[in-house]
Amino acid sequence: MRLSFVRPDGSVVPAEGRVGERLLDAAQRAGLPLEGTCNGFMACGTCHVMLPEGTPVPPPTGEEEDMVDLLPDATRRSRLSCQIVLDAGLGGVVVTVPAA
Repeated sequence: MRLSFVRPDGSVVPAEGRVGERLLDAAQRAGLPLEGTCNGFMACGTCHVMLPEGTPVPPPTGEEEDMVDLLPDATRRSRLSCQIVLDAGLGGVVVTVPAA
């Protein structure tokens, strides 16, 4: 599926995602600077992204919300890309990568 990532400078990076993989994996494959240091255990915020309003994803868990609350540039659209599993409904989504 096609995805797009908007870098902090406004440039758009096209990417391909696979159903069942994490959004983080697609972003890393596209060369974006999302680390995922904790390997998906929600112990860091190095995979922070912002999804458009109305993106069809399950709501964040309390644990994810707690981690996002610690991020200095978090918004109500903030999510951890390690927690987003791609499905067909996410095809075409435009994901923003924050500056920090």
